[in-house]
Amino acid sequence: MSKSIIKTLKILLPIILGVFLIWYSLSKISINELIAHFKSANYLYIIIGVVLGLLSHMSRAYRWLFQLEPLGYKVKYGNSFMAVFATYLINYTIPRAGEVARASILTNYEGVPFEKGIGTIVAERVADVIVMLLIIVITLFLEFDFIFNFFVEKFNPIKVVFSFLLLLVLGLFFVFYIKKSQSKLALKVKSFVSGLIEGALSIFKMKKKWAFIFHTFFIWSMYVLMFYITSFAITGLQPIPFGAVLIGFIAASFSVAATNGGLGSYPIAVYGAFAIFSIPEDPSIAFGWIMWTSQTVMVILFGGISLLCLPIYNRNRKK
Repeated sequence: MSKSIIKTLKILLPIILGVFLIWYSLSKISINELIAHFKSANYLYIIIGVVLGLLSHMSRAYRWLFQLEPLGYKVKYGNSFMAVFATYLINYTIPRAGEVARASILTNYEGVPFEKGIGTIVAERVADVIVMLLIIVITLFLEFDFIFNFFVEKFNPIKVVFSFLLLLVLGLFFVFYIKKSQSKLALKVKSFVSGLIEGALSIFKMKKKWAFIFHTFFIWSMYVLMFYITSFAITGLQPIPFGAVLIGFIAASFSVAATNGGLGSYPIAVYGAFAIFSIPEDPSIAFGWIMWTSQTVMVILFGGISLLCLPIYNRNRKK
């Protein structure tokens, strides 16, 4: 298969999947019911959620400065902020293209070499992955009994235990194979894990490492709080267990990677997570759509303004 076909599929498949998931989510709830939830929603909570999301993105832009400073580049916060929002907006069109655009913006307006800009973005993604894994571990710890009992009720207990042991054995076998093998797959996995560890350790070598770590936790705290606060906007969801919020947030976060910005997949992910807690179907899907719509509107608004204002903001920059 040629590279051009692979590139085309990488663009088209998430869009096709997103369109299918939009159809699937709307098949679970009538348009009139969805519109009714939008009309009856408490927009005060939605606005607070948007503000929390905005704070997380502002913190992300500020955190980026801590990575660039040791490289010898004192970047303007305005450029960092607009580059971050441009990233989110562009990722709605072509997956992962936003990261390339983000590094390119700093190259054009701040003189940061492209490869160094990409390196800092990869390093911050490592930090984000670590925090996301930490959230998953905390969720499993807090809701272990509930999750275990759910699977026991839905599936045969012997099969659940057998499946767990099988996954454990396969996991250990895979780790052993990767460590010993010299295949292309093994080398790629080892390179990825090595980069993950190197990126994580590089954080502790920063001059302002504690500020970086603080902002990393602040960003993800705002994400979770944004998800939780917005849930109060929808009648029929309350009282919602915090465990449902965490599992819904995790599912929704992974859905963003599945399609362009979570297009179509976000409401389905929320619905699937909330169904574990027997939360009604209609308000769950409606919340997913309201949550996704509010954040998407924010990204389109600030991302669009950022792309328009970047040349104006840098018009007096020395060539």
